[in-house]
Amino acid sequence: MMCAIKASESSEYEKITLFEKNEKLGKKLYITGKGRCNFTNASDEEKFLENVVRNRKFLYSSIYNFNQSAVIDFFESEGLRTKVERGGRAFPESDRSSDVIKMLERCIRRAGTEILIGQRVQEITAENLQDPDGTYIKKVTGVISGGSFFPADTVVIATGGLSYPSTGSTGDGFKFAKALGLKVTEMYPSLTGLRVSNEYIDIVRDLEGLSLRNVELCIYIDGSGSSKRKILYQERGEMLFTHNGISGPLALSASSYIGEYLSKGKGSFSDISIAIDLKPALSFDTLDNRLIREFGDNSAKQLKNIMHSLVPKRMVPVIISAAENILGYNISEKKAGNISAIERKAVTASLKGFDLTPSSFEGFDQAIITKGGIDVKEIDPATMESKKVKGLKVIGEALDCDALTGGYNLQIAWATGALAAE
Repeated sequence: MMCAIKASESSEYEKITLFEKNEKLGKKLYITGKGRCNFTNASDEEKFLENVVRNRKFLYSSIYNFNQSAVIDFFESEGLRTKVERGGRAFPESDRSSDVIKMLERCIRRAGTEILIGQRVQEITAENLQDPDGTYIKKVTGVISGGSFFPADTVVIATGGLSYPSTGSTGDGFKFAKALGLKVTEMYPSLTGLRVSNEYIDIVRDLEGLSLRNVELCIYIDGSGSSKRKILYQERGEMLFTHNGISGPLALSASSYIGEYLSKGKGSFSDISIAIDLKPALSFDTLDNRLIREFGDNSAKQLKNIMHSLVPKRMVPVIISAAENILGYNISEKKAGNISAIERKAVTASLKGFDLTPSSFEGFDQAIITKGGIDVKEIDPATMESKKVKGLKVIGEALDCDALTGGYNLQIAWATGALAAE
């Protein structure tokens, strides 16, 4: 939609046609930001690019050409009032994604762009041309849709990825690209929940629906028992337990880094472990001293009856069980006054490093974005045009670029769309 709007501003195009296979425009945009549409992030370009996990250098031209401020200004100039919330997240003031879609559609129709609703493209057509130096290169000639041929000098793949296929993101663009000889990298669900291995499934199901705030999630490579263990991701914030694993902001961001690690082909989920620090603001010794005071003030109470002052009630048996696994025997029935220093430190260790082992991502049906896509090495970052096929451009999530949550991925869509048009 942004590409169509910006292309209409150029006098070089006699006609612009937007093919939409859904029954309406912006079906996926409608569900973004939980229906509120977090359409960009009001950070500067440098901060923005820090939040791009994959192929950030490729995006320099597009982001600096149509940055976050420019996107906000564009929306405001078209009558859409906006606001910025915590973390720089920008939303329409109305909190309705439908208002963003209506504004974009109004801009497209005002420009005279032809919109073909319910029109699925089956193929992008191309012919072989001979360059002056004698080499052959493909040149797009148009698209085939509904059994009819539509001629075109330029075709832009703006099909999204594989995430939320119910919105139309079923990988059409990747099929088109492969058919024309472009490379498509391996794809993973990203910004999605993490499932845990069977040994931890009963634990997370007991905690299903429990949300944790001000905790630290750490993702390690090489497994929790390895001396070579490296930190892949570490951040404080919010998370929640699901029926088969963890989700929430921390887990979604962690999934992006795990996907990036897996995409390099040098590891698997078996190399990865999760540690949750339930008290990241306190050092081990500070927390241990707090337990000394807690146990001393409640010496006649059983351990299981005083832990709720430290963690949510539903987590008490889980933390005690983790401590018991360290010790090799049960302590939940012991009175606080009888807890030894070794036992207390086992409880402290469990609060500072509650461990889980991930087994896989949640599927594409729940992933916010797709990691992977059309290889950016085959795309000119200054124009978004294919280096192999003249007149073919690729934008948005169809590209092998992705970022963390917070409006960054939609900004990539606007910026690449605008640059391709210009």
